[in-house]
Amino acid sequence: MKNKTTIITLAFAAILGTAFKPVEKKEDNFKVNSEASAVEWVGKKVTGEHKGGIKISNGDFNIANGAITGGNFTIDMNSITCTDLQGEWSDKLVDHLKSEEFFSTQKHATSSFKITKVTPIKTAKKEGEANNTITGNLTIKGNTQEISFPAYVLVKNDGAVAIGEATIDRTKFDIKYGSANFFEGLGDKAISNDFIIKFTLAAKKA
Repeated sequence: MKNKTTIITLAFAAILGTAFKPVEKKEDNFKVNSEASAVEWVGKKVTGEHKGGIKISNGDFNIANGAITGGNFTIDMNSITCTDLQGEWSDKLVDHLKSEEFFSTQKHATSSFKITKVTPIKTAKKEGEANNTITGNLTIKGNTQEISFPAYVLVKNDGAVAIGEATIDRTKFDIKYGSANFFEGLGDKAISNDFIIKFTLAAKKA
């Protein structure tokens, strides 16, 4: 009788365990809409700054349980523009940025970013305030470096938006032109090692 009771108890426990086991939601893929997204760059020098845009050629977020778990993005380096200059001056700057001294777009037409970790920022309270720290591997000119930056992420049933700003040290990607760290006597022609990427990425469930 004792053995029978034990068997019944174990069976009952197994049924309960199955019934109350949390259901793991499968991971979904959300494709970035390049036309609905915007990426802006800002580069600074001693005498001022320049800014412009660049396009995400394709990208996707991995979403599970209403949160981003990963993602991959390809950046079209030949789409770079300058928005604070006009005409010939804008064209000259863009040509220089595409040259060997900067992004070498003839050899490296794309850059990429792969999300490796997303950490919630628990102190975030207001809508639009950065609520996640995104960490990933950024590849520019064939050089890969890990970067982290805060971002506001909103995930809905069929869409997601990520808004953030990342500061990137260009010299870590072998872009040393005009850097006071590598060239002496630049004076007011020195260019900051850091450049900023501001982004708003909109994605739809695939």
